[in-house]
Amino acid sequence: MEQILNYLLEPYQHYALYQIWIEGIAVFLGVVSVLLAKKNHIGVFYTGIVNSALYAYLLFEWGLYGDMLISAYYVIMSFYGWYVWSQKNKQHQDLLVIQTMNTHEKKMSGLIFFISVIFVFLVYHYFGKLSFWWAYIDTLITGLFFVGMWLLSKRKIENWLFFLIGNILAIPLFVIKGFALTGFLYLFLSVVALLGYQSWKKQLLQPRPTC
Repeated sequence: MEQILNYLLEPYQHYALYQIWIEGIAVFLGVVSVLLAKKNHIGVFYTGIVNSALYAYLLFEWGLYGDMLISAYYVIMSFYGWYVWSQKNKQHQDLLVIQTMNTHEKKMSGLIFFISVIFVFLVYHYFGKLSFWWAYIDTLITGLFFVGMWLLSKRKIENWLFFLIGNILAIPLFVIKGFALTGFLYLFLSVVALLGYQSWKKQLLQPRPTC
């Protein structure tokens, strides 16, 4: 047990104190954000913007450019999701409700996945990161998270499935890279993704009030 703790904590000896604090705050906001998403609450985007911006900064400093691009994309999509989720009809009901993907959105998801994977692959190639085996898995995770965030902003229930797969793949990767706190965050996110899918499915099956 002590050896495992030493393995997880050893990389933090090389980080500046402010980086540890920023990661801790980002992890906390990530927990709050995903819990709000599970509740189908627009606050997911408020906390998500700050969380993603903090991670984008840290990941840039650490040279993890694929992960940094995910966080930067999250910031942009959080602003977009904030806008579309806030739209109301005349009865002050949300215009955008939980739905399943249609044919067009399935095609768009495939396109987003393909473009994001190719783009991150080229970024890693440019910065000479393809010599690391985890860079290839990173490109796959990036594609999954890009699609997941796009579907979340459109309130599609399938977003949880993309996040779940991406989270599971990300757990060992962050631990190996030396970011144990973030690794534990993604373990928690995997559990919440399952619960979030179940929660949204229940809301999806409930009839919407017409007045």
